[in-house]
Amino acid sequence: MSPKRQGTKHQGTDETVARILAEALRVHAERGHEGFTMRAVIAATGMSSGSLYHHFGSFDGLAAALYARCMAELLDALLEVLDDGADPRPGIEAAARAYLRFTRERGDAARFVHASAYAAFLPEHAAVIAASKAPRMERLIAWVAPHVAAGRVARLSPAMMEMLLVGPLAETARRWLSDPASADLDEAAAVLPGRIWRSLQP
Repeated sequence: MSPKRQGTKHQGTDETVARILAEALRVHAERGHEGFTMRAVIAATGMSSGSLYHHFGSFDGLAAALYARCMAELLDALLEVLDDGADPRPGIEAAARAYLRFTRERGDAARFVHASAYAAFLPEHAAVIAASKAPRMERLIAWVAPHVAAGRVARLSPAMMEMLLVGPLAETARRWLSDPASADLDEAAAVLPGRIWRSLQP
């Protein structure tokens, strides 16, 4: 097969996978976690179960691919607002606001991430999810590393740094997605970024 035809086939596969994942996310948004089933996704995509298994191996594989896609989009939203300035505070505060903005504007993706936090498919497909998440976390660590070395950010393990940065935002998002009356995203955007920054100071 010529390189051109290989590329066309690969592009077609990527487009098919993207369409399946978009429809699967719509199914989850409309029917909730209980209604997110292989049968519902098949009906939404018009594809056979064999085609879905061909691309994802299993329904759990599809769910894991969707989780990885949604998580990647969330992390990309945070990375996009980081700058190269000498002061880390604006970047950290902007990342916090970006997380909350993503939750509001991409509630479908944010809801799938939070609804799947303890899903049974995660352990079996951890490698697929890690492969998508790892390079983005590496970019975040690479951004903060010079600030840690200069004493502008606390010297913490990546896990603890992630907990302090993302933990309050994830809990706020989880509550808002479950019941918008239980958490005010505008209040969170006004309060949390500064307090998260203070938790990361040396």
